[in-house]
Amino acid sequence: MKQALYKSGSRGEADHGWLKSRFSFSFADYFEPSRVHFGLLRVLNDDTIAAGTGFGAHPHDNMEIITIVLKGEVLHKDNTGTNTSIKEGEVQIMSAGMGIVHSEHASKDGELQLLQIWIFPKERNIKPRYDQKLFEGNGKTEDFLTLVSPEKSDNTLWINQDAWLSIGKFEKETNVKYHVNKTGNGVFVFIIEGGATVGEAILDKRDAIGVSEISDLELKVIAGSEILLIEVPMN
Repeated sequence: MKQALYKSGSRGEADHGWLKSRFSFSFADYFEPSRVHFGLLRVLNDDTIAAGTGFGAHPHDNMEIITIVLKGEVLHKDNTGTNTSIKEGEVQIMSAGMGIVHSEHASKDGELQLLQIWIFPKERNIKPRYDQKLFEGNGKTEDFLTLVSPEKSDNTLWINQDAWLSIGKFEKETNVKYHVNKTGNGVFVFIIEGGATVGEAILDKRDAIGVSEISDLELKVIAGSEILLIEVPMN
């Protein structure tokens, strides 16, 4: 088993007033050569965006982009004709493919908190694609609920990569096991709230650990925790 620990305080950061970001991996003006990616996971940004502000129209290509709303509402527009909003409990995915232009803003009703995740695609230059889903079971799950997978299903969002994203919300202290879906994949564990122990590593809020060369992952989770797992190919 290989491990790489990412403590919350060691992340990159940017404060633009309207936007406060923490970067698990090199992004924008933050560059750390030891933290460029974890396997095919390229970006995990932890953003807080002031009400009524956001990102104007900008392009992406050949990247799978997932947005998980933790608080507030995202107003999204893109050149595929999508004009929608994503609220807490909803997850958005875009296959940027051969090219997509989009904008995203916080609603005027309040501050927005979100996680934005970029994963390198399996197939390049596909037709750009947008989807979102409300996960009504995304309450106190006491186990990991799969949000995103490469298997087309009514229960998850589809991704153009052999990757799985899951969230667990744990009301009580518990031990939980996650089975790796594809041999050779690694798992990036990100603590949204609470904490957990993975092997000898003790993780607190916003800490993370990347684990590879495993078939199963065991976590000892403290009460009141919310944990994101990102399973990705390592090469």
